[in-house]
Amino acid sequence: MLAVLITLRPGRRNEFIDCQKAKVHIAVLPIMDVKTGWNSTLELLDQAYQLREFTREWLQNPQYTEYRPLFTTQDEWTIVKYVMEVLRPFRYWTLWMSKRHTVTLHHVITVYNDMFDHMDGVMRPLAKKKTQWKEDLFFTVKLARQKLSKYYAEVTSTTGMLLIAAHILDPFRKLRSFRKWDKGMDINPEDKTSNTTQYQEAFLKYVENEHCTKHRCMPVNKL
Repeated sequence: MLAVLITLRPGRRNEFIDCQKAKVHIAVLPIMDVKTGWNSTLELLDQAYQLREFTREWLQNPQYTEYRPLFTTQDEWTIVKYVMEVLRPFRYWTLWMSKRHTVTLHHVITVYNDMFDHMDGVMRPLAKKKTQWKEDLFFTVKLARQKLSKYYAEVTSTTGMLLIAAHILDPFRKLRSFRKWDKGMDINPEDKTSNTTQYQEAFLKYVENEHCTKHRCMPVNKL
């Protein structure tokens, strides 16, 4: 709401910029969330946190007295910082994947695993706290994890073979991720029911059917 109030009118924008003069090299304005924009919530919170002292100064203007209850308290800033730490890795992964000029398909499964590890690490300490905002954040991250799990469930030997093949063909990964899954589930990677064995066999079958049979070497008769 403060971002809307400050940026809505030119006069307010100029007053907010004046608050920053002689204190920063480049004056900026608060930004608003964009529901369709990747990482926009984190960018909004990050910008608001950086501008918190200037926002307080802007609200000291007598004509904005009615808006002062909108200023974030110190306890609320603590929550904002926590939320930013939860969201920051997701911004790193989306920017890292989108800005690379090389193939990234073989990184997808690893990024999925890192996101799950990150969310599990966030939820563990939150589950022990009974503060309302921590319970709310725990519930939110839990829902996000369920959403991600729904997408990840599509990576099977029948529906996600392209991702699996790219992952196995990566010389730095091969079958390591699948062995890690088996270890976490206390399954012997050599068992027929293990992830390692199933994906390895699916990969070899995929290569045989989709590549070898279609690209057999043909004899050439030379004069």
